[in-house]
Amino acid sequence: MDTPSASFAPLVPGMVGMVLVGSSVNVSHVLVDAPLFTAQAVRYAAATAILLLLARLAGTRPVRPRGREWLWFAGLALTGLVLFNVAVVRGVAHAEPAVIAVAVASVPVVLGVLGPLLEGCVPSRQVLLAAPVVVAGAVLVEGTGRTDAAGVAWAALALGCEAAFTLLAVPVLGRHTPWGVSVHASWLGAVLLAALGVTREGPMAVGELTGVQWAAVGYLALLVTAVAFVLWYSTVRTVGAGRAGLLTGIAPLAAAAVGTATGTGVPGSSVWLGIAVVIGGLIGGLRVSRAQGAAASVDAAPRTPPTPTSTRFR
Repeated sequence: MDTPSASFAPLVPGMVGMVLVGSSVNVSHVLVDAPLFTAQAVRYAAATAILLLLARLAGTRPVRPRGREWLWFAGLALTGLVLFNVAVVRGVAHAEPAVIAVAVASVPVVLGVLGPLLEGCVPSRQVLLAAPVVVAGAVLVEGTGRTDAAGVAWAALALGCEAAFTLLAVPVLGRHTPWGVSVHASWLGAVLLAALGVTREGPMAVGELTGVQWAAVGYLALLVTAVAFVLWYSTVRTVGAGRAGLLTGIAPLAAAAVGTATGTGVPGSSVWLGIAVVIGGLIGGLRVSRAQGAAASVDAAPRTPPTPTSTRFR
């Protein structure tokens, strides 16, 4: 039997990270009327400063990207941070928010297939069987909604960007560590979003943020970006993108729990059923049996993929 540290402990950072992401739903609602690109640029700029400070306190120092690594980081920032936010905002203009949320909740299936391939491994049958279960549970939690063709397209883009947030980090996690990946993704995202903010919302848009919105940006920068990014990438590096992908099912559970605690919504019967289904899928996909002892030990080792030749509302 595997020790708890070998089978469960490496998953804890990713679980905490997904809880923080789920908690951001109510906080992000405060920013609905804020200038989107400007607010997000401030968020990621602040997160970069926080990450650099925390990394220094942790005794680590991010290294400068080199060669092809710039492409991985640029792609990560462009898709996982910038385009993801655009897809969500534009998507809800054509579809109910639940449609976008359900699309994003499908990311375990994508990561379960593509993650191991990027890491030079064969996709786990256990993860592939559990991923649709987690997705089904997330659909029950988040519900379904009305949409049109444009809404479907934006939802698909949101799904792809959410998956890219993890997949594009896999080739650079080995040399840069979760700290380095989080720092470079954040500052690149801040630069791209600032450029969009200046050209689309004006250089003075930052003055439109209210005190409550500044507080929301601060929460997102510290917990949902600086802390959650490092926690998430730590788990991806340790257990692989495929198994880590299942943990994204925790985010809607956390969102439902926060909604209940803050009095903004009490889950109905379908939500409770969805929570049970997600938990069942997580247990089935993440548990480690005696027969998998040796494989689990390998999965627990940091992933340093071979030199790559090809290529997730935060």
